[in-house]
Amino acid sequence: MAKYLITVWPYLGSLNPLTAVGRALSARGHSVAFYSGRRAQTFFEGEGFTFFPLSQELDDFIERMLVEPEGAGRGWSGRPWEAVAMLRAFFLEPIRPEMADLDGILANWKPDVVLCEPAMWAPILILHEAREIPVAMYELPATTMPGRGIPPGGLGLPLPRNWRTRLQARLAGAAMDVVVSGVRRDASRLRQEFGLPPLESSVMALTGKLPLVLVPSSPEFDYQRHDLPATFHYIGHCVSYPSANKPFGWLETLPHDWPWVHVSEGTMYVQEPIVLRKAAQALAGMSLHVIMTTGTQRDPATIDLGPLASNILVEPWVPYSQLFPKTDLVVTHGGGGTVIAALAAGLPMVVLPLMWDQADNAQRVVEAGAGVRLSAESCTPTRLRAAVAEVLSEPSYRRNAQRLADSLACYGGPDQAAELLEQLLEQPV
Repeated sequence: MAKYLITVWPYLGSLNPLTAVGRALSARGHSVAFYSGRRAQTFFEGEGFTFFPLSQELDDFIERMLVEPEGAGRGWSGRPWEAVAMLRAFFLEPIRPEMADLDGILANWKPDVVLCEPAMWAPILILHEAREIPVAMYELPATTMPGRGIPPGGLGLPLPRNWRTRLQARLAGAAMDVVVSGVRRDASRLRQEFGLPPLESSVMALTGKLPLVLVPSSPEFDYQRHDLPATFHYIGHCVSYPSANKPFGWLETLPHDWPWVHVSEGTMYVQEPIVLRKAAQALAGMSLHVIMTTGTQRDPATIDLGPLASNILVEPWVPYSQLFPKTDLVVTHGGGGTVIAALAAGLPMVVLPLMWDQADNAQRVVEAGAGVRLSAESCTPTRLRAAVAEVLSEPSYRRNAQRLADSLACYGGPDQAAELLEQLLEQPV
């Protein structure tokens, strides 16, 4: 049996699916270890996994970046220089301490395969080439590798189908190359520190050289890409719902005389509750049961959503395994975990992206006909109310969401991921 090391930042959107992969590997008799922040250690209790924490300095840094408002929201003001500073801070600064940690794990635990997430760059940028160990990547939730006919990532641009959108994508790509050129130079210098040649392309283009990339969605959600290397494999919905959860009593008693609408900004969002506040205003008094979740980092009692109408319930967290079978529509910030979970349940969406890859996720939902996208900053209660009414009343949104659910169900999820990771050991390094 083999040893698999899974490297992941300590936020639920990544921990949840990668835990599912870890369980599938463990069920096949393999040893599984996780390298993550200390807050993730409780997430793995009782799983039987080996746990390697980030070094204290790196853990403190990631905590500031992920859960403190001044770190988590940095770079999303629309000012390019702030975006570049955020990219350097979150993706490049951790690489040296990551490599120090990983070299220690490789020397002492001796894994056979490393599986990483795309936001943890050390395995992709350095480890894959500098150390004799296969590195696989788990995407979140669609491919980040640039390609022909695909808009540049991070901007939420539409597919280039006509001369206007093609020109838009071309100009945006050229502008982005200029903006991130300094990040690429810094990444090249880091590679040279570890005896590797400088980059000839973007960091995400390096994913095409990895021996295995797991994509937890389907081609139907991911722009029907035909330009991907054979090492990219769609695996459908990959999730690990906690087995010890007891039913939330109010979910059993809440009537279904009106449609259920779930509103979420994810589990780790710590900024001002833009989407929740707008939804609380827009959906108040409508013939809907609105179930909002604030995330585990914010207290519903102190988040200040304003006066709440009687049709709105607010909780820190509700398990999707119990909520989504009864839900009719999801209003979301566009986090990858929420988007794929909603689509796997056949639920249409209204998406108000806030940061990171959420604009790209929102645009994929729109391109698939499974929902509508609004600007989180400029959306008014009237617009949000109209969007919710449109998606609930127009059957095509639900049909397209169900079509995507069917496409996701065609794949094997965690078991398929485990099988592909086993096959990786049969390939030469």
